[in-house]
Order: sequence, then structure tokens, then C-alpha cells
Amino acid sequence: MIGDEGQISGEYLLLIGVLVVIVMMGIVFIAGQNELNTAMQAARSGAVEGISASSPGIYPQDTFDDYANSKTALLHPYSADIVNISYVNLGMDKNYGKQWIQFKVYARVSNDYTNDELVSIGDRINYNLRKSVAVSFNSTSSTNRLYNPVFSPHYVYTTANVKWI
Repeated sequence: MIGDEGQISGEYLLLIGVLVVIVMMGIVFIAGQNELNTAMQAARSGAVEGISASSPGIYPQDTFDDYANSKTALLHPYSADIVNISYVNLGMDKNYGKQWIQFKVYARVSNDYTNDELVSIGDRINYNLRKSVAVSFNSTSSTNRLYNPVFSPHYVYTTANVKWI
């Protein structure tokens, strides 16, 4: 009888140990997914902010001067919409030792613009997207003034050129 009780206690301890390991592995997975969800929410918010900031045609002085010389159509209010935002995991970034996530924004505009003008609108969208992700992870001090790339505890984020549809 005494030997049987010891066997049961040992099995319970083994079971509890296995459960602790499984729970810890689950926490690591959930934390990574939560980090990506936070980044995606910030990306959506930043992309919308990028359109909101540029569509009225109000820019910083240096940008205004550049557009006045070469992209005058952007000095007038325009309508743009974010159609979709997605991301791709490009694997481990060797420079930073983190998973590399690249955001891609799909958008459309109501007017006809040159490719150069669309690139400028897209750059503003991507800038605000990256800035929003950097602010959400409090990593603005660990990136450059263009917020490229942006860092979180497990990932490094970049953006692809906006795809116009």
C-alpha cells in the first residue's frame, strides 16, 4: 500500500511538470501573436493617419516647396482609401537577430496621378505606418528619423511600396 501511494504522487508530479512546460510554451506563442496583433493595429492606424495628414494638401514647408516644383497635383486636396494592409514574415533578419516582418498597404486614389506622385503619397502612408508602430512599442529612440526599420521585442518591421489598385 505505501509503495502504491508514492507511485501516484510521482505520476502527479510528472504530469504537473509536463503541464507547466506546455503552459510556458503556450505563453511564448501567445506573446508573439499579441505582439503581431499590436503591430497590425498600429499599422492600420498609422496608414489612415498618413492619408488624413496628406490628403488635405497640407505639408511641412520643405515638402511643400518640393511639391510646388515637381508635384503640383499633390498640393490640392485629394481622396485616397486604404483597401487592405497585410504583412509577410520574411524570416530571421541577420542584422538584428529578430523575425523580419514587412507590411504592405493596398490603396486607391480618386484622381489620376503620375507614378512619381503616387510614390510620394505612398511614402507618406508608409512613414506614418512605421511611426505608429514605433510609438506603440515605445521604440522611437532605437530607430532613425524615418522610423525605418521599427523594432519590437521579437520583430523588426519594414514596409514595402504601397500597391495602388
